[in-house]
Amino acid sequence: MFLLTLPVSAEAQLFIGLTIVLSIVGLKMIAPEGTFRVVVIMFGAAIVIRYLYWRTTSTLPPVSELQNFVPAILLYSAELYSILMLGLSIFIVSKPLPSRAPRRLREDEHFPTVDVFIPTYNEDEELLAGTLSAALGMEYPADRMTVWLLDDGGTAEKRGAANIQDAQAAQRRYENLQVLCEKLGAKYLTRERNESAKAGNLNNGLTHSSAELVVVFDADHAPTRDFLLETVGHFNDDPKLFLVQTPHFFLNPDPLEKNLRTFEKMPSENEMFYGLIQRGLDKWNGSFFCGSAAVLRRKALEETDGFSGITITEDCETAITLHARGWNSLYIDRPLIAGLQPSTFSSFIGQRSRWAQGMMQILIFHFPLFKRGLTLPQRLCYLSSSLFWLFPFSRMIFLLAPLFYLFLDLQIFVASGQDFFIYTSVYIIVNLIIQNYLYGRYRWPLISELYEYIQSVHLLPAVISVFFNPRKPTFKVTSKEVAVTERRMSSHSMPFFIIFAVLLAGVAVTLYRLETEPYKADITVVVGIWNFLNLILAGCALGVVSERGERQATRRVKVNRRCQIHVGDDWLQAAIKNVSTQGIRIDVIGKSARTVSVGEEVELRVTPLADLPEDTLPLTITNLENTREGAIFGGQYVTQRPAHYRIVADLVFANSAQWSEFQTHRRYNPGVIGGILRFLRMSLYQTGRGLAYFGAQFGKTQGRLPAGASREARS
Repeated sequence: MFLLTLPVSAEAQLFIGLTIVLSIVGLKMIAPEGTFRVVVIMFGAAIVIRYLYWRTTSTLPPVSELQNFVPAILLYSAELYSILMLGLSIFIVSKPLPSRAPRRLREDEHFPTVDVFIPTYNEDEELLAGTLSAALGMEYPADRMTVWLLDDGGTAEKRGAANIQDAQAAQRRYENLQVLCEKLGAKYLTRERNESAKAGNLNNGLTHSSAELVVVFDADHAPTRDFLLETVGHFNDDPKLFLVQTPHFFLNPDPLEKNLRTFEKMPSENEMFYGLIQRGLDKWNGSFFCGSAAVLRRKALEETDGFSGITITEDCETAITLHARGWNSLYIDRPLIAGLQPSTFSSFIGQRSRWAQGMMQILIFHFPLFKRGLTLPQRLCYLSSSLFWLFPFSRMIFLLAPLFYLFLDLQIFVASGQDFFIYTSVYIIVNLIIQNYLYGRYRWPLISELYEYIQSVHLLPAVISVFFNPRKPTFKVTSKEVAVTERRMSSHSMPFFIIFAVLLAGVAVTLYRLETEPYKADITVVVGIWNFLNLILAGCALGVVSERGERQATRRVKVNRRCQIHVGDDWLQAAIKNVSTQGIRIDVIGKSARTVSVGEEVELRVTPLADLPEDTLPLTITNLENTREGAIFGGQYVTQRPAHYRIVADLVFANSAQWSEFQTHRRYNPGVIGGILRFLRMSLYQTGRGLAYFGAQFGKTQGRLPAGASREARS
């Protein structure tokens, strides 16, 4: 610490910084793991501490200059927050636990009874049929497992609503879902009133069931066949284990992945959390319940009267309460469910607003740092998870800070351009290297910044509102099934175009000030570069809010599986190429396959399930393509019986290995330089695409006249 606080010249600081950067790069290349991982982190921490000392002692304007001091303190606070979050992240993931080995129950072991809860509110019958079928298809003794559909869309309160249309819709839902559950072999349960949202729905399920373990799946999270086999055994090993959490894997891209077309090429946003951070939390017994894809012990839940419902993030709140009571958790880093995530930018923002508000409620009501019963590492883990959602403040300050100087000539950073560049550039480079070193396979350079920026614009008022009224936020179900069939601008897009225009004006002001104020050229160049980097980020965001049209509402999954197709009097050999929850694509061998026409119905036969007699699945041919050996069929399922739903679920969801393979395929580290160059190319293209969408939308709006406009005006 003494050496890090020694005053040195700018040249010496540059030499020290470059030496440490080269040392980090060398260690990263020679020995990326083990003890040297900690050494690399320590070198990086040295640069961060050096930068923080310089910022604190040498760069803040005097208090007497309030017009400079106030924005300067805001920027300084944002940097302190970023350094704090970096420190907490390093503590959590410096040496995460390796992926846990499978722990399967032996035949001579106790098989705990299991209640599978699928809470639902407004999801449609087809989606629920798929999830229920996948849950019923899990490998586990049938007499030890019960699947429950917990329906909050057909409660007595909703069936008796004052609005007659809403009441009739709830009544139809209530009747239809009862029939569906009866046909499939699940239990249907609703309640009198919609109280305490999802937590209240789950607690109602607890009062009507009695199994030792409770499994929770969201209505759009379908489990693989081996979900219970991979998770339940751990409860036999630790009587104080209350939770086994597994990752959330998604079949469809989020709006950023869809609109930037990165879904199959780049690790998904949630993979850094589920692939690395949860393993880091698990090391400190801090892995927490994520609302779905988890197994919980009923005995532990009984200590807290069920799932916590004070906040709108009942999952994390339940976990912190049970951790504080001495219960343990465990994380299995293997995708055992496949779900859906928001497909439109508006629904994405709605979901993240709920998460942000819920974590702010946990920060207020259960301040983790002083939560009695938690260990110190657990306190830091929960503090990191809750403080993370304050990022809208720092992200917006970093966006606006250079504009204070360019437009208002405020001196919020008291330093020469040379010092500013040397200290800040080395700090940023080390930050990028450390982040790439820790997260490289799970999050590429500048992608975190892009995700934070696109959320910050709309999350900032949502987070602020919690501090004024912590009990006001209410649970809102995220819509995930809305498909965008035509390209359009998101209804939440306008602020991003305004910000882009302001930042672009900042570039013009930079050039103007360089021309008219050459004596300030050094600081103007540095601030101008900062603003230009913000412009690159903002330009890429224009592509995120310019929503592409989708030809298919559901994502196709590649499958390598043999089957047979009934054509005429023959059963032809075939291979399944890909499947979705709606349809299938099959390569059929045999000349008679060419005799089938679009619209015709054929029978598909696959290997029968262990607990299901051999059955066939009807398909309506939607498209076909002749091949040398036969034809390729595109078909849509005709689900007429419960067995058909089971076959579809088995085709799409049963195999957990396919999800792991898909994740592994897109998990690679492009490096700092390669990742930045890739982002710059993407940003340039997406800026142009976003502006083109905006121009087309503006032209379309201008061309639309009021209904009463005259023929002359229309012409």
